Amino acid sequence: MKSADKHRKIIRAATKVFAKKGFFNARISDIAKEAKVADGTIYLYFKNKFDILISVFEQEIGKLIENILLLLENETDPSAQLEIFIQRHLEEMKKNRNLAEVIHIELRQTNKLIRDYRKNKFSEYLDIIAKIILQGQNEGKFRQDINPDIAKLMLFGTLDEISRLWGPGSEEKVTVEDISRQITAIFKHGMLH
Repeated sequence: MKSADKHRKIIRAATKVFAKKGFFNARISDIAKEAKVADGTIYLYFKNKFDILISVFEQEIGKLIENILLLLENETDPSAQLEIFIQRHLEEMKKNRNLAEVIHIELRQTNKLIRDYRKNKFSEYLDIIAKIILQGQNEGKFRQDINPDIAKLMLFGTLDEISRLWGPGSEEKVTVEDISRQITAIFKHGMLH
């Protein structure tokens, strides 16, 4: 198995283990067992458990950023961009429930490393929302009295909570499209000029 493949396999395994056990309860041996590799193999790719968690965010959130930016490339209307962001985020969280769970739990930890991480790749992700809002304000479509940095946190908080609908054992029948339309309508109405 190539080195890059093994790295991805460990990341996928870690995402699953962190979602199930939580970061602090997860052990390197749990991740190794899930990835079907020896414990020592983990240390060939990662310094420690924190390094694995950061790599989960870097890789998974990085892919999400890339994907959303591609989708937004051909859309100039901020309202439509907002809907694209919302729908794509929800689709990804529904598809990757382990990642949704890790984001939900681990971004709320008080550990300094996690708090500092929020200022990196994850901040870049949230800044996409702020840029959409700022563009809407610059075009006179969204209210000027809305702080894009507060609005991005409000929107992400909503998306994060909604993504729990697809958690383990849930039987939610509402579609991503329905939820996306409703969230977009609420946010757009609140921001309309």
